[in-house]
Amino acid sequence: MKVKATDIAQMPSPADVIFDALREAIAKGDISEGQVLRQDHIARMFNVSRIPVREALTRLEEQGLVSTQRYRGAVVTTLSIEEIREVFEFRALLESEILRHSIARMSPEALDRAKQFAHGFATEPDSSRWGDLNRRFHYSLYEPAGRPYYLQTISTALDRVDRYLRAQLVLTDGMARARREHQAILDACIAGDAEAAAQLTCEHILGAADSLVAFLNRTRAPENV
Repeated sequence: MKVKATDIAQMPSPADVIFDALREAIAKGDISEGQVLRQDHIARMFNVSRIPVREALTRLEEQGLVSTQRYRGAVVTTLSIEEIREVFEFRALLESEILRHSIARMSPEALDRAKQFAHGFATEPDSSRWGDLNRRFHYSLYEPAGRPYYLQTISTALDRVDRYLRAQLVLTDGMARARREHQAILDACIAGDAEAAAQLTCEHILGAADSLVAFLNRTRAPENV
């Protein structure tokens, strides 16, 4: 029987597609803090029933990206400055620790990938891609550790603050600083110096937090702080 078959089991479900699209829009700031995500509108956008939309919104709520409010439904969350700082502090602890595990297992190929992402980040003119390249650079250094639960937890933490981190890179001097600090972290990894790489990573993340908090203190209305 001549039929061009497709492995449907490997295709993303409608809920997966909606979840990924909404998460990316929230991270980029295309969907703003406090915006209501109406199920009927989203269902029409994707030409689906409300069932996969509800599933996608439930997953977004589990990641802390939306919250369900009485009479309003799903609303994009606004993190307080204290919550943002806490997430960055958590990242600093976890990411520096996974890098310690990763250093001894880094292959030349893994280091080459990290170099490519560092170069891509440093030379990319499109600011909309900085956040993704920044994430890929760090992930390329953590993956050799072989700690999938660490990576999953780091990914969840990054999702919580991704839109703020992107703003920090674009709207402050974060990009120039990140370029320098990425190179220093990469140099320590190439040298096999786990302690230096971990310390530089911790300082890199906490420094980004300080820059972001200072920016938010300048730009947020007092009632939103």
